[in-house]
Amino acid sequence: MNSKLMKGHLGLRLLFVLGIAFLSACSSEGQQAENNGAKAAAAPSTAHISDSSKTRSDSTKAVAAKPGKDSTATADSAAREPEFVVKDEAASKPGAILPHKRIVAYYGNPLSKRMGILGEIAPEKMLNRLDGEVKAWQAADPSTPVQPALHLIFVTAQGSPGKGGMYRLRMSDHVADTVIAWAARRNAIVFLDIQIGRSTVEAELPRLEQWLKLPQVHLGIDPEFAMKNGAIPGRKIGTLDASEINYATQFLNDIAVKYNLPPKILVVHRFTQRMVTNYKNIKLRPNVQFVMHMDGWGDRVLKKSTYNTYIKREPVQYTGFKIFYYNDTKKKGSKLYTPKEVLALSPKPMYIQYQ
Repeated sequence: MNSKLMKGHLGLRLLFVLGIAFLSACSSEGQQAENNGAKAAAAPSTAHISDSSKTRSDSTKAVAAKPGKDSTATADSAAREPEFVVKDEAASKPGAILPHKRIVAYYGNPLSKRMGILGEIAPEKMLNRLDGEVKAWQAADPSTPVQPALHLIFVTAQGSPGKGGMYRLRMSDHVADTVIAWAARRNAIVFLDIQIGRSTVEAELPRLEQWLKLPQVHLGIDPEFAMKNGAIPGRKIGTLDASEINYATQFLNDIAVKYNLPPKILVVHRFTQRMVTNYKNIKLRPNVQFVMHMDGWGDRVLKKSTYNTYIKREPVQYTGFKIFYYNDTKKKGSKLYTPKEVLALSPKPMYIQYQ
């Protein structure tokens, strides 16, 4: 690493450190005030990436319909329900991943050990652990091949305005290049995830074209940190409208056409009603596959309730399900969802993310 690059990384890490105390404090208060849905997923992550998810209240409980016991779906209960029929013009195109493969992703940021498994442990150890999850999912559903993935939080929400006043921090090119190189070791795909703060989807996407033009790189958007009306990340849960999401799907569709690529995938996080508005107006594109991703943490009863309330009841195309290695087991006696249990949900998630 040259001196200029090293200096840039040291400065970035310093920014990360400075924000930890602030975000940890404000996110706990903000989540209690919001009190409108499932648990928050990641910290408003920055390179100063604090794990504010550990301090947030268990707002998933506000969603659950007073469950008395572990009502985790079973194969029998799922069999009694009609399967949601996915309409996907892109699925028949060469190189399309969904629904031909199930994606199993590790999430986080390599500059933080507190934002997710992707950065929590050494790269090779992390990849070896991902190998184990891939094998477990393949064993649970032998009929569907598993596609490994790394999901990088690339634009991270901030608890302070920063130089541009946008309450977000853009990672360096080196961070994206590093994660893409890690992924190549396992023939894994990559998602670049954006937490826009007070910026906009339209302002953040153009820079990402240099990576999105690669066939193995896809996009994630986290509405939790898309702030409106002067709100600060970590104090309130953000929101995105269908019109903003439609800009992203069109952007991806245009890239796929411009560079003659296989279909792109867009993952949108969700765990409350207001995080995504006017979902019926989300436009499906011929070269884009859409995943609405259940991003709440809690015990299995609460996670199932969140999935049914915000993903199953408002379907768009494909569905995703997140598993938190730590937060999902915070409640005494709680256990992680197993692949078999997740597959008993209806519709069956085609994108699985571990944090």
